[in-house]
Amino acid sequence: MTTATPTSAPKSDPNSPAVVCIPARNEAERLPRLLRALAAQHGYAADEPLKVVVVVNNCTDGTAEAVRALDASGALASLALRLIEATFAADEAHVGTARRRALDAGAAWLEDEGAPDGVLLTTDADARLAPGWVAANLRALERAEIVGGRLVIDDEGAADPALAAFHARVERYWSGVRALEDALDPPPHDPAPRHGDHTGGSLALRASLYRAVGGLPVLPRGEDNALVAAVQRAGGRLRHCPDVAVQVSARTAGRAEGGMATEMLRRARVVRDGEAYRLPVAAHWETVILRRAALRRAYREGADPAVLRGLGLDANDLAAIDVAACPNDIAFVERAHARLEARDGAAPECGLDEALAALEHRAAALRRDRAA
Repeated sequence: MTTATPTSAPKSDPNSPAVVCIPARNEAERLPRLLRALAAQHGYAADEPLKVVVVVNNCTDGTAEAVRALDASGALASLALRLIEATFAADEAHVGTARRRALDAGAAWLEDEGAPDGVLLTTDADARLAPGWVAANLRALERAEIVGGRLVIDDEGAADPALAAFHARVERYWSGVRALEDALDPPPHDPAPRHGDHTGGSLALRASLYRAVGGLPVLPRGEDNALVAAVQRAGGRLRHCPDVAVQVSARTAGRAEGGMATEMLRRARVVRDGEAYRLPVAAHWETVILRRAALRRAYREGADPAVLRGLGLDANDLAAIDVAACPNDIAFVERAHARLEARDGAAPECGLDEALAALEHRAAALRRDRAA
């Protein structure tokens, strides 16, 4: 049985052709800011422009006109820009449809230019990017098949100290989950320090892999996580590189149903109104991590059917997982864990402070055990 590195994936080149693919709806104010940031990316100029696809859909605020005006001003001379205007039917007018259209157009662009292994990057129209964002993604792809960028909340100059402190506590919780994973089953392809974000705010993968997994699932929410899951089920390494980051809007009225704005509104209510904010208990994560470690070990030791049955996988599970077709342990663990997780039911939850304290206590105990 092979382990972590897929053998069929093309090696990434930090100078690979790249296309940035952006869905946008009613973003006349923020999209020009993003395009200026892309025009300022390191390594690109008028004679070697960065390719950018923008899918403007169902807009009522002049987003397309704002893009054309900015392009005509000469401010985007270092970009090769393709603007696609679309009107989707009501049941298709969501971020999944628009992001899929943008990524498909980007993949086709690379294929037409004879670069099917070029890189697709996607972000959101209201994001703020550092000048090294594209370059950092390309470097990270040298040792991964898909790269998620860290989301940094952008208060746009209107910081609320209480809300900022709450954001920090939530981040400590998720850092605690990763510390538990590092102590119990550290992923060799995604070493610490790492963040935990892999959303449409910042994703990068090769166009050939994007095509191989069937493209972005057309979902009204969670389309980004579904793409990441498809890559992992195919054996792809997911990297949360600390050098890749994007500032995302803290606005509470967003464009995507169930997106970042929904979470920001929830957190604002917690701080303002004392609404409960509950997260899975520490013991839940320890159980998940240990189960994934056991699945990984079983695969590496030959995937004996009796062992797999002992881990909860029945004949139907094994048929669906298709162990023989798994290219590595990543694919097996992702396929197997998805089957088991679907039967788990909802994770037990508690308040943020209680969960955070338990995570940090458990991580400290594991560190002491290792040092003893």
